[in-house]
Amino acid sequence: MKGPFGDAWDRLFAPAVAHRGLWSKSGPPENSLGAFEAACEAGYGIELDVQLSSDGEAMVFHDTKLERLTGAEGRLSDHTAADLGQLKLPGGEETIPTLAETLALVGHRAMVLIELKTPYGEVGPLEQRVHDIIIDHHGPLALIGFNPYSHAWYADRHPGILRGLDSYAYRGPDTARMAPEQRKSFARLEHVAIARPHFLALGLDMLPDARADKYRAEGMPVVAWTTRSPGEWDAVKGCCDNHIFEGFAA
Repeated sequence: MKGPFGDAWDRLFAPAVAHRGLWSKSGPPENSLGAFEAACEAGYGIELDVQLSSDGEAMVFHDTKLERLTGAEGRLSDHTAADLGQLKLPGGEETIPTLAETLALVGHRAMVLIELKTPYGEVGPLEQRVHDIIIDHHGPLALIGFNPYSHAWYADRHPGILRGLDSYAYRGPDTARMAPEQRKSFARLEHVAIARPHFLALGLDMLPDARADKYRAEGMPVVAWTTRSPGEWDAVKGCCDNHIFEGFAA
């Protein structure tokens, strides 16, 4: 039965979603057109990351810095889309794609989860550019991301776009810049009230979770990330509706 978001709602539950596309060290690199094509051909959904170039284009790339995947120095946001489109990804001739190029390639063939990498205090430009692109895309998609204020931007302006709030246990060095009380609050999913999402995308480090179970019982699906073996999915699938995976055939 279709929910309020049509095919996007149905395809949130199945098939499983390939993390940064269907990539591997011996195949296409992560977040590349090749990885997205491979996911489409294998019948999976697609998760990808977007952030803005210096001239305001939505680029598909995970890291803040370019070095790990391109060997180039500096931050992605310091380079123009044209310059970024010339940088080679590992293993061949693939370059950093734009979101528009990616959605044109995928079309109706796969559900796409677009993770917005919006820094705190910078909500607006990325959200607007992504919206300008997705309004011309007729395939199933949803927006995800960790920044609850990014979600609030969409909830206030474009409530008809399916969205999922990313969260996890908020432990470790990547949370060092957050205030302790904010980390605890987000780990308790208290930022759901700010984000007003339609579903939750939760890290394995916080599953199972009684608060997530409550939201799920109230009609808010839970998608787990990132499973890297069948056993990891088996351990949480009783409290989840789907999963984002990598490194195995889901």
